[in-house]
Amino acid sequence: MAMLVAFAAVIGACVGSFLNVCVYRWPADLSVISPPSRCGSCGTPIRWHDNVPVLGWMMLRGRCRACGEKVSLQYPLVELATALLWVMAVLRFEATWQALVVALFFTILLGIALSDAKTYIIPDQFTLGGAAIGFALSFAPGGISWQQSLIGAGLGFGLLWVIAVVGEWAFKKPAMGGGDIKMMLMVGAFLGPWSVLLTLFLGALFGTLIFAPISMKTGKLVPFGIFLALGAAITEPFGQLLIDWYVRNFLSG
Repeated sequence: MAMLVAFAAVIGACVGSFLNVCVYRWPADLSVISPPSRCGSCGTPIRWHDNVPVLGWMMLRGRCRACGEKVSLQYPLVELATALLWVMAVLRFEATWQALVVALFFTILLGIALSDAKTYIIPDQFTLGGAAIGFALSFAPGGISWQQSLIGAGLGFGLLWVIAVVGEWAFKKPAMGGGDIKMMLMVGAFLGPWSVLLTLFLGALFGTLIFAPISMKTGKLVPFGIFLALGAAITEPFGQLLIDWYVRNFLSG
């Protein structure tokens, strides 16, 4: 088991390194393949040994080898966070398909949250690409069926689309970003229809409690993708427990 956990940590850190590139380039419609990784200050290509997840940043003490400018702490933190997500998936499900499903789902959620927080953009690569991955993995053993994935994707997209249309009619301005709508398509493809409803409820609750007061004072838009990601992150491991608790206490008569 220790070897499996170590392997998951290494793979997760490497995925996190790539996730950093995606979060930086996809919102700007840039390729994640070309050009290769380079310093954001001087443009010098980063050597392969300086690009080793976490260790490269530590060996360089958080600075570019060429120009000495600081390299954001975000890079090693995202690599560590992704490594932790992959380790947690393996600890829950060991070497199974479901471990891969959960690891990829949480990686995509992290990418969405970071992109929305930084740019108010949720790239299609995370949402539409993630939905395709979620649907494809529904054919793997251990998770939801492909029918549940398909219904969940349709429900997630449809519900948020209706909310966006009604909200725009009521408030005379866009009430929901297209990225949020497509994000719920992805969540539904991974988790199924019941989890879509719980994710929307939790996302709206967290958004209202945490960011709505700030938005009212500052006029800033609510990065709803962050709160949907938080809702989905809670729903994936605890969704069935929460649904069962609600049914038992409020619907059982």
